[in-house]
Amino acid sequence: MRVVALISGGKDSCYNMMQCVAAGHQIVALANLRPAENTGQTDELDSYMYQTVGHHAIDLYADALDLPLYRGFIKGTSVNTGRVYTTCQEDEVEDLYHLMKLVKDKEGVEGVSVGAILSDYQRVRVEDVCRRLNLQPLAYLWRRKQEILLKEIISSNIQAIIIKVAAFGLDPDKHLGKTLDQMEPDLLELSEKYGVHVCGEGGEYETFTLDCPLFKKKIVVDSAKVVVHSADAFAPVAYLHFLKLHLENKGDSSGTFMVSSCSCELSCDDDDIFPSSEEDEPQKNILVLWKSLKHNTLDFTKMFGSSGKSPSGYQWFSGITAHFLPSKGKNAQEAAREAFSSLRASMTSEGLQLKDIILVHLYMKSMKDFNVINSVYVTQFDLCPPARVCVETLLPDGVLFCIDCLTHKYDIATDDVLRDEKLVMHVQSISHWAPASIGPYSQSIKVGDVLYCAGQIALVPCTMQLISGGICTEAIVSLRHVERVLEAMSQKTALHHVITASCYVTDSKHIPIAHSIWQKKLRECKKIKTAQRRNYSAKCAIRC
Repeated sequence: MRVVALISGGKDSCYNMMQCVAAGHQIVALANLRPAENTGQTDELDSYMYQTVGHHAIDLYADALDLPLYRGFIKGTSVNTGRVYTTCQEDEVEDLYHLMKLVKDKEGVEGVSVGAILSDYQRVRVEDVCRRLNLQPLAYLWRRKQEILLKEIISSNIQAIIIKVAAFGLDPDKHLGKTLDQMEPDLLELSEKYGVHVCGEGGEYETFTLDCPLFKKKIVVDSAKVVVHSADAFAPVAYLHFLKLHLENKGDSSGTFMVSSCSCELSCDDDDIFPSSEEDEPQKNILVLWKSLKHNTLDFTKMFGSSGKSPSGYQWFSGITAHFLPSKGKNAQEAAREAFSSLRASMTSEGLQLKDIILVHLYMKSMKDFNVINSVYVTQFDLCPPARVCVETLLPDGVLFCIDCLTHKYDIATDDVLRDEKLVMHVQSISHWAPASIGPYSQSIKVGDVLYCAGQIALVPCTMQLISGGICTEAIVSLRHVERVLEAMSQKTALHHVITASCYVTDSKHIPIAHSIWQKKLRECKKIKTAQRRNYSAKCAIRC
């Protein structure tokens, strides 16, 4: 797709451009936001969103890439700082929106290259802008392990220098102007000693790229001065202000394009997938909760119901059914809307709203109807949709889909304790991390100490295509996605903390294999987490 790259001049936005090109996308334009001229802060702006140090050299950066550059001014401030961003005209995010709209109108771009690694604050806001403009964010560095990522950036022939330091152990006199490969040993040592983010994700340092394989020419710094922003005795803050730079032609061998192989694809030996010892053998006498929908034994006109509300505020609603008989003149969208109207009415009678739903099980008669059903589903929820499990299964004639959903809401009349905030993970960027949530669902929702995870299938994250290799490979990749989502929601959470899990298979013969891989993953978790004393073994309920 045609892509505009958000650039700061730093290593991350540059390397993500290289990742976009390696994935087959075309960088057609660059975009950058700089401090407004009337702020009096011409070098470094105190912004939650944007790196502005080094922005005076961005025009030369664009010339080196030989790409059109679109620039805007940062007129707003960080007004809406919540976990979920909603439009606020005084916020600096709106400056990005207007700039992206201009680029889309002028260049016809479909995607946006974003160098975010760990900041949910930045990711959420860029994704909001992209959602409003119908653009696909591409964040191939998202949640990569920083030690590995830094080595990749250095080995990819990106020549970047440190232009700002702001952390204990980083000395302006010693480290400003150093290249990344010169700094790598120091950064790894500081990470080990003090927890410094190796890639600077905590604001410890900023970089400026002087050359990379995408550059047609390289940037040369003729002169610069050190500006001390804060002369703190332990963690001084200082940056380089470029005084003079110029472009130079590159040698024939200096532009070698090197990007590490995609980490999304599963590369494993037979021993990694298939049982290699007796304890890894699929067990024939395993405890499995087997459920198979036999539509001739179910009366879908009498299945709807709800549980009572638990003391902690949870309540199930089950059997919400969309009846669809084309012969009666009703189309699928109308059937879906009627089902949600029925759900809404039932929830209202219990003092609940659709926004109180945290988990949905959507059982469909045919995936061919998915787009139609989804077009109605998406209108029912706001920016924080519930986690969702969607499967095709046997349903009676005339039933389009059936929904079970879990809700949560505290009883104001009886709840005197401090309420736990509902946290939502809704990553929409294409990356190498886990499949993007490109539909109306969240990857995970956390209420109190409990995580609810959306269904995961074995999609290759960077292509969003189903991986090849059969049940073994699919099981491993699906569990890897679950692991990464859990870890992103709560850093110390792993598969062995799972209380209950449901695995949907297309054939009962896959159950022993799926169970074997699940048990093998649990054993791996135990080895890695030996320091943890508590172990929650998952009960694997397999349904088909």
